[in-house]
Amino acid sequence: MRYILVNKPFEVLTQFTDENGRATLKDFVSIPNIYPVGRLDYDSEGLVLLTDDKQLQHRLSEPRFKVPKTYWAQVEGIPSEEALQNLRRGVDLKTGFTTPAEVELLPEAPQLWERSKPVRFRANIPTTWVQIRISQGMNRQVRKMTAAVGYPTLRLVRVSIADLRVDALQPGQWRELTKTEVQDLTEDMAAQTAAAGTYKAPSRPSEYWPGGVRPNAAAAKPGGKPAQARPANSARRDNPSKKATRPAGSAAPGSKPGASAARGAGRKPGSSRTGGSGRTGGRR
Repeated sequence: MRYILVNKPFEVLTQFTDENGRATLKDFVSIPNIYPVGRLDYDSEGLVLLTDDKQLQHRLSEPRFKVPKTYWAQVEGIPSEEALQNLRRGVDLKTGFTTPAEVELLPEAPQLWERSKPVRFRANIPTTWVQIRISQGMNRQVRKMTAAVGYPTLRLVRVSIADLRVDALQPGQWRELTKTEVQDLTEDMAAQTAAAGTYKAPSRPSEYWPGGVRPNAAAAKPGGKPAQARPANSARRDNPSKKATRPAGSAAPGSKPGASAARGAGRKPGSSRTGGSGRTGGRR
């Protein structure tokens, strides 16, 4: 198993191929058959973990295991205490509320590498660095959080994943995790799994049919329509398209006794009720 920690530069995709020719992780890491754990925005910088350990990859990516990630965000303006409290409690991003976060102002600007493209500042508006620690993975979450409380993010750097830190890694540089780091990460994920409960991947049918069972699967024919069940209280008729008939010579309900026989006796052989000739079929 391989475990790689890379410092993703600004404007690099967190993937290994791109049809549009943009920079990807392949431009910096040439190890085959490893994949990123989660995503980091194209315009964000910092730590990305790469591995071929599928089980660990799933656990680190799954929100239910609550793997913390720490970001340093340079925001426009100086956030008020109320704004910080809102970030800590959770904010409405229209797609859902964020879970509680650990948020604090950094006393001074952190010592970071220069970005490949300078940050665009607005004249006469100060900026502030905020440390935000979250365990969710919503799309562009940190940027949306700071914008929701009135302080848009100008630069965003992920500085840690669980206990793994960027430290001295420069943009584009990578290193392998030590045995101790792998062991600590594996044990931490095992504890998170136990706390979250056993995870069971859904069976293939359930991806397409609720409960994993196709409705009327036993009655449906290939290319045909599924059978429809009859109501339990409906009377079943062998042939509902035909009207019910009475035995010959029997009277309709409510008629006088002997009426049917009398009508039959008064007719001439071969005649019809409409007064036609003996022809009973054919068109006229």
